[in-house]
Amino acid sequence: MSTENEGNEGTAGEAVPSVPSAPPVPAAAPQGPSGSTPASPPGATHAPAHPEAPDAATARQPFAPMGEPADATAHTAPLPATPPPGFQSAAEANWPPPPPAVPAYVHHGADGGGPVWGAPAQLHSPEGPRKRGTGSALVAAVAAAALVAGGIGGALGYWAADRNGGNGSTTVSASADPQDLKRDPGTVAGVAAKALPSVVTIDAQGGDGEGGTGTGFVYDKEGHILTNNHVVASAADSGQLTATFSNGKKYDAEVVGRAQGYDVAVLKLKNPPSGLAPLSLGNSDRVAVGDSTIAIGAPFGLSNTVTTGIISAKSRPVASGDGSGGSNSYMSALQTDASINPGNSGGPLLDSRGAVIGINSAIQSAGSSVGQTQAGSIGLGFAIPINQATNVAQQLIKTGQPVYPVIGATVMMDGKTGGAVISDQGAGGTAAVSKDGPAARAGLRAGDVIMKFNDTVIDSGPTLIGEIWTHKPGDRVTVTYKRDGRTATTEVTLGERKGDS
Repeated sequence: MSTENEGNEGTAGEAVPSVPSAPPVPAAAPQGPSGSTPASPPGATHAPAHPEAPDAATARQPFAPMGEPADATAHTAPLPATPPPGFQSAAEANWPPPPPAVPAYVHHGADGGGPVWGAPAQLHSPEGPRKRGTGSALVAAVAAAALVAGGIGGALGYWAADRNGGNGSTTVSASADPQDLKRDPGTVAGVAAKALPSVVTIDAQGGDGEGGTGTGFVYDKEGHILTNNHVVASAADSGQLTATFSNGKKYDAEVVGRAQGYDVAVLKLKNPPSGLAPLSLGNSDRVAVGDSTIAIGAPFGLSNTVTTGIISAKSRPVASGDGSGGSNSYMSALQTDASINPGNSGGPLLDSRGAVIGINSAIQSAGSSVGQTQAGSIGLGFAIPINQATNVAQQLIKTGQPVYPVIGATVMMDGKTGGAVISDQGAGGTAAVSKDGPAARAGLRAGDVIMKFNDTVIDSGPTLIGEIWTHKPGDRVTVTYKRDGRTATTEVTLGERKGDS
């Protein structure tokens, strides 16, 4: 709605004045001490033409797993309610005035002696809006033009209606049939409608009162729920676990098994309902950068939240912790820009067909602000590839403990060192390269720097572990390493380690 006529209420019936032959001329602008135009008023701001980007070197933050729950407010300055200084109303200026002999704007930019016609008014009025009286004749002229345009539009509308037989309204009403409101299966709404009944919100309460909220999804018809280890860790030993479905029905659950290193856990509903519909599992190895993604979870406790995005990257090395100072989890993750926040952990990352391609597990944080204990999504979310999670889930359901592939060597874990450096010694003073282990049999030694694992470039110890754990014990892999300035290649048959201890 236009506010140009504010302060002119009750004038609708008055005669519309004729269009002025020349625009109103501004009065002489107030001069500064040296005759120049005044500076911008206090409070006026100017947007920079090219905002500076943050330093890339300071953008890296630790990855954070997402547990239980953390405002940017758009602000616009009001337009001025009073005319700019130096402008007069039509009545005060003895309208219409004679045109100036030399327009003021002719000299602007040469000696700065005169104001430019139409110079911008102040963008912020701390006193609030006031009624506007300036420019009433101009407003009247605009109103007259609008009336003319309205008359033309009305005539054209009548002509069009007459050409169509003069049947009155030409609007078309949408069908009221509920069948017409069904979404196609391939749409986001269609995928969400099918998947939501198989996604649960997990509430984990430990015996010491510690707890949190996360997400999980139905893995099979027997009532197994797949989620993250860090979602249930606080209640795994002596706590209470519940799973709430999208229809509001809540069920008690228990831990079947969990793998801290993979950050995967399997729960089982104690009294599962009949008719459980497991989510279909996709193939994370066939995912491509740019593929559409759909994330479902309970960010900050808001259950049944659906967000969308794409696959931003694949094989992203991620090390995440549960915040308790325990051992980290390592993954070669799928990166997505779908909005993922604390509480999304353990929830499914779906492809455009609704098949699970990953388990949402971690986000990169830009850092928390004062008074904010948890940071939210900045478009950098990470999911465990479902192929890896499925292997882990099968192990946990079968034996209750995870099995990890290993190379039998201890590598340094401190940051990026241009490769994974095999340490001089292992934990507790043991040998860094296990005797008769996979690395020893392949000829690797302490001090060797592993540069590639198959075709993946290795830049650190965590990256190497994440890549190893995408495989199974017994897999043969090619390792490229550097020793004494020389590069060599060898084959390693991966061994195994059972359990997290």
